[in-house]
Amino acid sequence: QVQLQESGPGLVKPSQTLSVTCFVAGESILTNFYYWNWIRQPPEKGLEWIGYIDYDGNPYYNPSLRSRTSISRDTSKNHLTLQLSSVTPEGAAVYYCARDPSVIPHTRANYFDAWGQGSLVTVSS
Repeated sequence: QVQLQESGPGLVKPSQTLSVTCFVAGESILTNFYYWNWIRQPPEKGLEWIGYIDYDGNPYYNPSLRSRTSISRDTSKNHLTLQLSSVTPEGAAVYYCARDPSVIPHTRANYFDAWGQGSLVTVSS
């Protein structure tokens, strides 16, 4: 059974780069046709899809965040990393990683079958 666990900084200052890592156990991130997603949820708001990295290591980003987002992976450690630069207070959220097992990737959370518990990130000076 796959398990995902996020680890983040907790607190980031405005204009800095936010970095959150997702450790994956029980499944290789190289497995064909799995897409590894990042999603965030600001306080009292809905889920926002940030992007994914596919089984070949190709990232794809939400167009609204693309210029500030980088998703990478370490296949030797089986983990993923999200970096979001130039954060603002609006970037404060719980950041989740999740797996999409579909052959064709999706951006809607209802297609994701495994989630981490989330990492709360606060943006404050």
